[in-house]
Amino acid sequence: MTNNFSLLNLFTGDIMTAFISLALVLASVVSWSIIIEKIRLWRMNRKNPAKIKPSDNLDVAVDRILRPFDRNLWFLSMVSYVAPFVGLFGTIWGVMDAFAAIGVNQSVSIGVIAPGLATALGTTALGLIAAVPAAIAYQYFTKKADDLYDRLDDARKEIKSKK
Repeated sequence: MTNNFSLLNLFTGDIMTAFISLALVLASVVSWSIIIEKIRLWRMNRKNPAKIKPSDNLDVAVDRILRPFDRNLWFLSMVSYVAPFVGLFGTIWGVMDAFAAIGVNQSVSIGVIAPGLATALGTTALGLIAAVPAAIAYQYFTKKADDLYDRLDDARKEIKSKK
C-alpha cells in the first residue's frame, strides 16, 4: 500500500478491500430500494386498506394480502446481522495491511500505518452504514406487518363466527 491517501483509496486500496466495500455498498443500495418499496406499499395501504371479503377463502385471503408486506424483509434482516461482520472483516484486513506495511518499511511511523488503519475504519463504517438502516427498517416493517396480520386475523375470525 502506498502512503498517498485518497478517499477512493480508502475503500479500494486492494482487491479484498474493494470487494468488501462493493459488497457492503451493494447491500446498502438493495436495502434502501426495499425500504423505499415498503414505504410506497404502506402508503398505498393507508389510502386503500386491505380488507377480507366474506366470500373469500379466509385463510388464503389473509396470506395473500400479507405476502407483499412480508416480501424481502428477510434481506433487511440478513443485512442487519451480516454487514457489521463483513465490516469487521474489512477492519481486520486493514489492520493486517498496516502491520504488513510496518514489516515492509521497517518503521512504525504514522505515515506507514495510517493508510491501513484508515481502510480498516472505512470498511467498519460501511458495515454500519449498511446494517443500521436495514435493522431499523426490518423491525419497523415487521411490526407493521404483524399488526396488519392481527387486524386481518381478527376480521377473519369475526367473519367465521358469523357464518
